[in-house]
Amino acid sequence: MSTSNPSSSFSVAAIMGTRPEIIKMAPVVLALRARGITTHVLHTGQHEEMAWPLYEFFGIAPQEVIRLKREVATLPALSSELMSAIGSTLASLKPAVALVHGDTSSAAMGALAASYLQIPVGHVEAGLRSGRISEPFPEEINRSLIGRVSQWHFAPTGQARDNLEKENVPGEVSVVGNTVVDAVLLAARHVRKQRAAGQPVANPDYQWFVDSGLRQLVLVTAHRRENWGGPMVEIAQSVARLLEQHPDAAVIWPVHLNPLVQDVVRSVHAATTAEVQNRWRLTAPLDYAPMVEIMDAAQLLLTDSGGIQEEGLSLHKPLLVMRDVTERPEVITCGAGLLVGTQAERILSAASHVLATGQLPGQPPATVDNPFGDGSSGVQIAAAIARHLPPSSL
Repeated sequence: MSTSNPSSSFSVAAIMGTRPEIIKMAPVVLALRARGITTHVLHTGQHEEMAWPLYEFFGIAPQEVIRLKREVATLPALSSELMSAIGSTLASLKPAVALVHGDTSSAAMGALAASYLQIPVGHVEAGLRSGRISEPFPEEINRSLIGRVSQWHFAPTGQARDNLEKENVPGEVSVVGNTVVDAVLLAARHVRKQRAAGQPVANPDYQWFVDSGLRQLVLVTAHRRENWGGPMVEIAQSVARLLEQHPDAAVIWPVHLNPLVQDVVRSVHAATTAEVQNRWRLTAPLDYAPMVEIMDAAQLLLTDSGGIQEEGLSLHKPLLVMRDVTERPEVITCGAGLLVGTQAERILSAASHVLATGQLPGQPPATVDNPFGDGSSGVQIAAAIARHLPPSSL
C-alpha cells in the first residue's frame, strides 16, 4: 500500500476497486477536479487486471493503491483485509469526505472504515434494493450497511430515494441520476468518433462480428453468485439453442474469470456443433471502450449484471435480465428490460422474440426519458459536495 500527503487540508477520497465502481465513479472524480477540489483516488485492489485500463481510459490514475494478499478466499477474509487497509489509508489522508459507490465489499468496508474514523461518507448510487437479503448476495447486505453510515445518499432515481426514506436513513438524500449514464455516453461518443475518423478503438471482437457478415449480434454476460452451478448451465444452453435456431445471429460472451463460470460456459460451448461455435465467440473480460462498442452494435443484451442494465437502457438496447428480481426495477417498468430468470426455455423464447421482432415480448414500448438521468449526475454530485466544503478547499 502506498500513501501520499494531501495537498490541502480539505480533500475528497474516492474509494473504488472493481470495474463497475471505477466506471461509475470516474464522472464524479472528473467533476470534482473540474471544480478544483482535491480528490484522491484510492484503489482497493478488489479487481486488478480489469481496473488499470479503466483508470487510463478515464484519466484518473490512483494516488493510493492497496495490494490485497487474499490468502483466504472468503468474504469475511476479504472484508477484514479491505477494512484494515482502507482504514490505514484514510487515517493518513484525513479527507473531508469519503465517497463510495454501489454495493461491493470495497464500498461497504470503505464506508465502515470512514465512519469509524468519523469521516463523513457520501454514497453514490444509493438506495437500490431488491428486497431479498440473499439476492444479489452479498450486495444487498452491503447496500443496506452503507445506507446506515452515510451522510449523503446520492440516489439515482425516485424509487431509490423512496427506498431510503422508508428505511429512515440518516443524512441527506438527493436524486441525481446514475453516473453510469455519464460514463457510457462518454464512451459511446468516443468509439463512434474514432470509428468515423477511420481510427477505431482496438477491438478484435467487434471486428470479428463485422467480418462475419452476420446480421444480428447478441451480447451475453453472466457472473452473479446466485447463478453459479445449475442456473449458469441453463443460461449457456439457452445461448447454444438460440444460435441453432437463428442462423443469422452471432453471440459475443466475455466470460467472467471465475472458474465456476468459465468451466460451465466453455463446456457447453465445446458441446455444440462447429457451425454454432463459429458464431459464438467466447472472450476474456473486455476493456470499457470495446465493451461499449459491442453493446452499441448489439440487437439484444442478455445479462445478469446490474450495470449493463443501466448501460443498455442508456444505449436504447432491449435487455433480457437473467435474474428473478432486480434492484433496478426502473429498467423493467420503463419497458427497456424484461426479467426472464435462468430457465433455458424462458430465455430462449424471449430472446427469439426480440431477434424476430426487435421488441421485448409483452412489454410496452420503452419510454423516451431515461429513468437514470441525462448524463449530468457527476456534475450534480460534485456540486452537492462542494456546498459542504469550506471555501478554502475550493
